[in-house]
Amino acid sequence: MKVHEHQAKDILKRFDVAVPAGQVAFTAEEAVRAAMDLGGSVWVVKAQIHAGGRGKGGGIKVARSLDEVRTSAGQMLGMYLKTHQTGPEGRLVKRLLIEQGVAIARELYVGITLDRATSQNVVMASTEGGVEIEKVAAETPEKILKAHIDRGAGFRPFQARALVFGLGLTGEVQKNAVKFLLGLYRAYEAMDCSLAEINPLVVTSDGHVLALDAKMNFDDNALDRHPDLPPLRDLDEEDPLEVEASKSNLNYIKLDGNVGCMVNGAGLAMGTMDIIKLAGGQPANFLDVGGGASAETVEAGFKIILADPHVRAVLINIFGGIVRCDRVATGVVEAARKVHVQIPVVVRLAGTNAEMAAEILARSGMNFLVASSLKEAAQKVTQAIA
Repeated sequence: MKVHEHQAKDILKRFDVAVPAGQVAFTAEEAVRAAMDLGGSVWVVKAQIHAGGRGKGGGIKVARSLDEVRTSAGQMLGMYLKTHQTGPEGRLVKRLLIEQGVAIARELYVGITLDRATSQNVVMASTEGGVEIEKVAAETPEKILKAHIDRGAGFRPFQARALVFGLGLTGEVQKNAVKFLLGLYRAYEAMDCSLAEINPLVVTSDGHVLALDAKMNFDDNALDRHPDLPPLRDLDEEDPLEVEASKSNLNYIKLDGNVGCMVNGAGLAMGTMDIIKLAGGQPANFLDVGGGASAETVEAGFKIILADPHVRAVLINIFGGIVRCDRVATGVVEAARKVHVQIPVVVRLAGTNAEMAAEILARSGMNFLVASSLKEAAQKVTQAIA
């Protein structure tokens, strides 16, 4: 689950992580009132969407008068902001964050996530703040400092000091930065985050260390522990098909291809997409219907896949371990009839009662393309749309 920048900063303040003073606004007049409440003579008007690169797309403007605040707010609200993360269609801007301007002396980067190679959280820091960190990692990886965190010991102050020293910070700024890093890690762990990223982390001319931007993603499986988080979800920022899938407890991610995939198990789904690619096809989605793969979940999966106009064929790849293949086959037939599938459907069922499942599909009177192996299934589905 993702949240907006202003929501992430509200969470960070609970953990004594320093952020600029700011208020959210939904109209140009609210933006002006927010600037008046904040005081000062320079403000920053920031579009709130779930995507990076807003500045390059015109989604961040500095205002030096209330009239400029009003003008910038009026221009941003209702615009489709296009960045490298939104795609060509852009995202509709419905809310803004109005912040006090700060005098920036340095821009840095800090991020926390899980390093799956070591099964440890990793705190990353870089002097290259305010730019795309992916580009830094690809071109100058030596500029990214890392501290892997032992699960039992946690993030130790000496590790924070080592990172801050590596950034070249000294004196009072160094102390402020250490406090910032320790607070950010407390927030990351306490809120069950999958990502906490501050880009840029700024050092002001008077020595303060602030999160000028903030991105926080949360583990969906831990939301039951945080009843305050689900109300922050902005469905307008999510793909409509992914929202619909979540209502049926399906794990769905839309992709750019034309082969719809329906699989039980995340690992098997990843493998299925890889095999489709090797066969020359392009997966249209990741869809894990779960271990049960009942008629209801299969029907819901069909509806979601077929709602994508780019899908020209469907590949169903189910392993009958938790559920028997004959039950899955019955569910596939029932679902296909209800949804009125009009495009080729390739089915590969393996596991318990796979032979019985093949007979059910053959007797259904529907034009399923049955495959006995994953390789054959991938070949059949790519040939069906050739």
